[in-house]
Amino acid sequence: MGMTMSQKILAAHAGLDEVKAGQLIEAKLDMVLGNDVTSPVAVNVFEDCGADSVFDTNKIAMVMDHFTPNKDIKSAQHCLQVRSFAGKYGIKNYFDVGEMGIEHALLPEKGLVGPGSLVIGADSHTCTYGALGAFSTGVGSTDMAAGMISGKAWFKVPSAIKFVLTGKPAPWVSGKDIILHIIGEIGVDGALYKSMEFTGDGIGYLSIDDRLCIANMAIEAGAKNGIFPVDDITREYCNGRFQGSPVEYTADDDAEYDEVYTIDLSSLRPTVAFPHLPENTKTIDEVGEIKIDQVVIGSCTNGRLSDLRIAANVLKDKKIAKGVRCIILPGTQQIWLDAMHEGLFDVFVNAGAVVSTPTCGPCLGGHMGILAQGERAVSTTNRNFVGRMGHVDSEVYLASPAVAAASAITGYITDPAKV
Repeated sequence: MGMTMSQKILAAHAGLDEVKAGQLIEAKLDMVLGNDVTSPVAVNVFEDCGADSVFDTNKIAMVMDHFTPNKDIKSAQHCLQVRSFAGKYGIKNYFDVGEMGIEHALLPEKGLVGPGSLVIGADSHTCTYGALGAFSTGVGSTDMAAGMISGKAWFKVPSAIKFVLTGKPAPWVSGKDIILHIIGEIGVDGALYKSMEFTGDGIGYLSIDDRLCIANMAIEAGAKNGIFPVDDITREYCNGRFQGSPVEYTADDDAEYDEVYTIDLSSLRPTVAFPHLPENTKTIDEVGEIKIDQVVIGSCTNGRLSDLRIAANVLKDKKIAKGVRCIILPGTQQIWLDAMHEGLFDVFVNAGAVVSTPTCGPCLGGHMGILAQGERAVSTTNRNFVGRMGHVDSEVYLASPAVAAASAITGYITDPAKV
């Protein structure tokens, strides 16, 4: 029986010729990731175990990105604890204020993940790196601690769903619209503990940033991971960047899939997820008149340079509507610099937006844009659960950078083609 891409990566790291869905394995890790929210718990577990060293100082990354720059005393204490741990054990990939970015934008940019990697992270959106042909998945802080000590983790080998993407997306349709469409079709538990494997000629029209966005939100369909095959677009991104040794895996012709979906990208429209689940999707033509108070453009889903360029293209020479707050969050320091030098900040500030240091900030209701009771936001983030960005009686509408920017101009959820 053939194997999927994910199964081949797991088999190779477990030292096995083959694995099957449902099989329990122990596999060697290429990267263990934590952030300022999850790493303190892992550090406590690490110390409670009596461990006195990490398995590899180069294969652990700790990124202070959720509540930094520190928003209060508790977040400052958390970062101090992780900073002290990283210094004590010589963690090479420790990123703090001035160096840090949003973790799932930063690790690909720094070349810490790449084709064939096996990555765990104490953050649910660790599945982002499947865009580069890696197997990456979120785990709990206890598993992070075990990974830091042993360099290994146990996995139940997932079965898979294949998504055959065909055709070329229309203007204003991006990776965000594609994954929202898919989640709207299969539901938030439609891929529960399964691999979402993307294939088809349509992939050739998707940039790495599109793929990172799609893989990032695989968890919003309940998936264990999302993964793309390695092609020339992947190779161009990783060449000279990826610090490891790339290994390209392809699914066998006789690999088994629980389901196969074919999606014509040319037929998709800009898509919005209504409160309070990512599966509550409508196309931009079905939205109706939804007045908004805030727009957030950024996050580990859509804080990359191409996202900021799209937003700037919509906002150029226009003004944000009175009564609307528009917050721009570049994903990393490098993206911040590149956007500034390109003049994108001029566009944003002249339009009436603010530009933040890289941070997860408002995405999880942390800081830099909390919603009050009754307020509505259009956000390029990945979750719109009850109270996700603030008050339990606030509402979050998930959308692409193009839709978010257009909505900031009109004060209502708006088709970018109409501004």
